[in-house]
Amino acid sequence: MKNLRLKSARAALDMSQQDLADMVGVSRQTISAVEKGDYNPTIKLCIDICKVLGKTLDELFWED
Repeated sequence: MKNLRLKSARAALDMSQQDLADMVGVSRQTISAVEKGDYNPTIKLCIDICKVLGKTLDELFWED
């Protein structure tokens, strides 16, 4: 399932996938895969992404 909330939150901060990847210590391809729903990130990566984007786990990763 695509993570459009992650993509939207990143875009709202005018941040590229590479910018986010650099800030959380992964490759741009990892961020792309998470956004596409092709990769299930670790809880640590989810938390790191949330901290950078100023969002909660629920806001970015909880499925309705």
